[in-house]
Amino acid sequence: MNKLLFIALTFSVSLSAMADDIDVTTMKVAGPYSVQKPFMVDSVDVNNKTFSSENFLNTVIPVNEVFASSQVLRGDKDGIKLPNSSNGLYLLGFTLQNMKYTNAKMTVDGLKDYLLFLDGIKTKGEELKLEPGTHQFTIKYIGDKESKDKLKVRVTTAKDGLLSIPDRQNGRLITIHDIADGRRINSVAISPDGKYLLSSYTTVISGGETVRSQTLTELATGKAQDVGSDRKAWMPVSSKYYYFKKQTNGRDMITVDPVTGNETVVAKGLPDGMVRVAPTEDFLIISMTQEGPKERKDIYEVLVPDDRQPGWRDRSFPVKYDLKTGMIQPLTYGYHNMYVSDISKDGKYVLLHKSEARLTKRPTTLTSIYLMDVNTLNVRLLVDRDGFVGNSWFSPDGTQILFSGTPESFAGIGKNVKPDQTPSMTDNQLYLMDISSRQITPLTKYFNPSVSQVVWNKFDGQIYFDAENKDCVSLYRLNPDNKKIKQLQVPEDLVKSFNVAGHASVMTYIGQGAMNSDRVYTMDLNTAKSTCVEDLSATLLKGIELGSCESWDFINSRGDTISGRFYLPPHFDKSKKYPMIVNYYGGCSPTSRNFESRYPHNLYAAMGYIVYIINPSGATGFGQEFSARHVDTAGEGVAQDIIEGVKEFCNQHSFVNAKKIGCIGASYGGFMTQYLQTKTDIFAAAISHAGISDHTSYWGEGYWGYSYSEVSMANEYPWTNKELFVNRSPLFNADKIHTPLLFLHGSADHNVPIGESIQMFTALKLLGRPTAFVVVDNQDHHIVDYDKRIRWQNTIFAWFQKYLQDDDSWWEALYPKKSL
Repeated sequence: MNKLLFIALTFSVSLSAMADDIDVTTMKVAGPYSVQKPFMVDSVDVNNKTFSSENFLNTVIPVNEVFASSQVLRGDKDGIKLPNSSNGLYLLGFTLQNMKYTNAKMTVDGLKDYLLFLDGIKTKGEELKLEPGTHQFTIKYIGDKESKDKLKVRVTTAKDGLLSIPDRQNGRLITIHDIADGRRINSVAISPDGKYLLSSYTTVISGGETVRSQTLTELATGKAQDVGSDRKAWMPVSSKYYYFKKQTNGRDMITVDPVTGNETVVAKGLPDGMVRVAPTEDFLIISMTQEGPKERKDIYEVLVPDDRQPGWRDRSFPVKYDLKTGMIQPLTYGYHNMYVSDISKDGKYVLLHKSEARLTKRPTTLTSIYLMDVNTLNVRLLVDRDGFVGNSWFSPDGTQILFSGTPESFAGIGKNVKPDQTPSMTDNQLYLMDISSRQITPLTKYFNPSVSQVVWNKFDGQIYFDAENKDCVSLYRLNPDNKKIKQLQVPEDLVKSFNVAGHASVMTYIGQGAMNSDRVYTMDLNTAKSTCVEDLSATLLKGIELGSCESWDFINSRGDTISGRFYLPPHFDKSKKYPMIVNYYGGCSPTSRNFESRYPHNLYAAMGYIVYIINPSGATGFGQEFSARHVDTAGEGVAQDIIEGVKEFCNQHSFVNAKKIGCIGASYGGFMTQYLQTKTDIFAAAISHAGISDHTSYWGEGYWGYSYSEVSMANEYPWTNKELFVNRSPLFNADKIHTPLLFLHGSADHNVPIGESIQMFTALKLLGRPTAFVVVDNQDHHIVDYDKRIRWQNTIFAWFQKYLQDDDSWWEALYPKKSL
């Protein structure tokens, strides 16, 4: 059998008589490191052990530094001659690479005393458990002048072809720790004068420790300084930033001049709550919380479905804090939730939102919006009980109001769907109101992307927003005078967030792409030219070799263009046959081009899979008519799109092994995984994380079950439409499933209760079908605990390796067989 091996700078190998053996014949070397026998206060230590050479071996040396060494030892199949120039400690280093999990054994002949390190961690060679990736092996040993021994290192694997040598011209394979560890940027904010940048970071150290920090950067010089971990934000006009310092009687608000560093306490004893600074910088709006009535903990009444949620009975209300006098003036009183969405630029008015429930009719939550004079507290009703309106913003001159909302906002003036369709409540639109006449103008009725973050910029009067644009998030500028929308070209697939300077023609944003992690940019709003000011991706992905990502669309049997993309493994060979993993959501939003995601596509590709991402009918970002297909279909058109897409992809790409295709999805995507298996047998393995198995039980039990059904099952209920709620629930079609199906679920999932997986797993067990169920204890809808996330991800990888690569070694290592 032939083994494909690449010649590397760090070492070379020769094949032994056994095809599954690798003999290491070239290594990096560092040393000698001088060691001295310590002053012998006693002849034995506290454990009655005498001093020996083992004590020298335990001398702390950064073992991975050997890979930066320029010294190389070369040998042949008989071994490598060790250096004998002097006594001391030596480090030997070499690298191996595997694209799937494997058990291996390493034998080291020619050394009496040594220590072995795998990726910097001390280990033993008898049982090496190698997760997919590029691994660094270090041998630490004691040398002497008389040594003439040859070193022979052999690595043995259970199966042929599992290990190879990384190509020195490229990098190492990406691993789960490249996704979970390292520094990521949370937010950026630019000063009103456009001269300074506040950046907030989270750094995850391998093992799970999390460190938060903020940096202040002078954009003209690039000079940066750490300003601590406290959350800081810009004052709206003065270009000073502020933070809060906890005191015994509340919080002090402190402003800082970024030029001089001088601090000023501008408010003392502030109550807890989110703070918004008035554009005039003379008062604050603080959102406060009043606790609701308590019940006994052991036996209690639930008033409404949402009363099961912690804190639902508490109510928010806004107060005005006068920075000159320290006086606090409540703006509202009552039992409805109230919040301020915006403050006029002259500081005279606020926009007040009132939220109230109405369970007997869709929508079940209604919003009323008032214009309040903050001096007299007089109000004017602008929007009366509209359940489809979202946020609101003043125009710079205070004569107009910009609203976000669904296509059904304002009696459906912005709808652009077929007569028999109900629009998706997650497809976000923009509307403009003239305050004097209350006339509404839809701004994005014929605009396909779904709007996200919005800023009405005072400096140039333009409206800036980002929006889901198919599987990207793009940046746009809307001229409120002529209502024209222009896409601003940026060098990234996704604009994760942006911020506009209030008094300068500049913005900042965070970008990410299918093949890169976070980068920070500024943009000159006059020229729309972007400049990268920080590239975190370069550090996170340094030395990593990725495959490639290509867009791929197809036309389904209904004549619709269905968007998608696919990832290829590193060292892709189109003459080979690769297993494939299909990922989707299938709910109301697209599977976007995030580099780090719940399902890291580049990592799957590094394990030797083709990865196909499909955005089927019903996703936002493709226009209202397309997103409306999510409503009242319960996955029917979605399943058809996925099945047709997979078949057509295989027809057009001969490098896919059509008998080894897996699929995976979470939440609604988990439901789609289950539902797909009732419709087709094209998948060799399937994974459902937190998936819905029964629309009726999810509708009643999930915290947001009935309210999400307002989106997906608009105006339909379990007692009115059994076709949707029962016939299209996987549980009631369990006997049609034959695909090996893995269920993953957090035990504390309040969105999709764990019972959704339990009942489907039980059904398949009673039917005698291949299935498994893994519970992640004390995790909610997302698996966020570091150690549990790693184990959860490895569980996914192991399931696919078992069924798509015919190797159950990883699965057996994680979940050994039990005689029960």
